[in-house]
Amino acid sequence: MNAIEVKERLQSGGRVFGCMLSAMGTTRFKSALAGSTMDFVVIDSEHGSRDRKEIQELCGMLREINIAPIVRVPVPLSHWVAMALDAGAAGVLVPYCETVEEVRECVGTAKWHPLKGEYLRRAMEEDVFPSERTREYLANRRRESIVIIGIESEPAHQNLDAILDVGSIDGIFIGPNDMTTSLGIPDETKHPKYLDVIRDVVARSEARGVPVMVHHQNVEDSTASIAIGSRFVLHSSDSRFMQAAMQEQFARLREAAGSTEGPARRD
Repeated sequence: MNAIEVKERLQSGGRVFGCMLSAMGTTRFKSALAGSTMDFVVIDSEHGSRDRKEIQELCGMLREINIAPIVRVPVPLSHWVAMALDAGAAGVLVPYCETVEEVRECVGTAKWHPLKGEYLRRAMEEDVFPSERTREYLANRRRESIVIIGIESEPAHQNLDAILDVGSIDGIFIGPNDMTTSLGIPDETKHPKYLDVIRDVVARSEARGVPVMVHHQNVEDSTASIAIGSRFVLHSSDSRFMQAAMQEQFARLREAAGSTEGPARRD
């Protein structure tokens, strides 16, 4: 899917599916990704060591195979959002947001870049633009931009309604490791306290028409999030998929070799 198709699917109440690219740094995986059936991927530049050239190349490759590239920026600052868009991202995932001010700044940049400074403030707070022509130009230029806001701590959860009030948010992201750690139950993704947070975030976000993304690493947890109501389905990562496939297939081969009668042949 391209970014507009992703947004339309979500706005109609449907689901989209993708994974995190945490390790991949080359476009040579193009054919493998083309056969993945994914709708989008999140290119991680928060925890991954990526430069702007690498992000640009991955975004271009993903667009060629009709997978929407979304970049997880390192921190919730507008200039990182702008750099991701300039590299060809179809959208951004802004991690670990807690205040209305940082959300407004990042959402404004995602939706109205290259407006900056006072002009961006006026656009976001007063709905005032340099001209109606400027408004129409930027609305068309950024019509595919997807902006996902990370709610990854207890303070962010408590401030969720005010964050949603900013508007123009296309998704809310929950990072299980950060959220469970903030709740005092590190990595206990089956703990009732954590599951209650997901339910609450989904209920409050969906009431505003905003889908929720929860990034789990195994099918069981991702399935549980879908059952709760997650529609922006982000599952696992490139490195985990490769590791799981290698472990599973080599385990089967070792089992098959161990059951073969007779000694191994040496040439």
